[in-house]
Amino acid sequence: MSDERKIIDVPMDAGRFAALADTYGGALHRWPTVEQPGAMLFAETEAGRAILTRAGRLDAILDRHRAEAPSPALHRAIVAGATAGVRQGRRRRYWWLGFGLAGVGLAGAVAGLALVTVVNPDIQSDHYVMDANATSFGDAGPDQTEEDL
Repeated sequence: MSDERKIIDVPMDAGRFAALADTYGGALHRWPTVEQPGAMLFAETEAGRAILTRAGRLDAILDRHRAEAPSPALHRAIVAGATAGVRQGRRRRYWWLGFGLAGVGLAGAVAGLALVTVVNPDIQSDHYVMDANATSFGDAGPDQTEEDL
């Protein structure tokens, strides 16, 4: 509210009036309501009338301008480009989903390895380490087979 009060208290000068006319046009009813009282006072001056006349001419030119409708070929090209972009975006999204799942799996494996390493430190086993001729049922070496004959 204090900003609006400052704007009203500041008298309108030609530069400010011209900037507002360039922005909002020559019709004062389109201007911000805060600016309208000062603009109406300045519009009664010679400089104000000249600025409003120039802005009014520009408004008339812009009002007469008509934009042509786009051709069907341009419309088809725009729609085709938009749908291709959507398809590529979906493909990229699936790739990123796969990368994310692989990353989560790898992070889980690393965390599991770290946990097992911390929880189960290396302890020397008192058990017999099996060699190439040993099985879980005992030694299958050639000496045993000869004795059984």
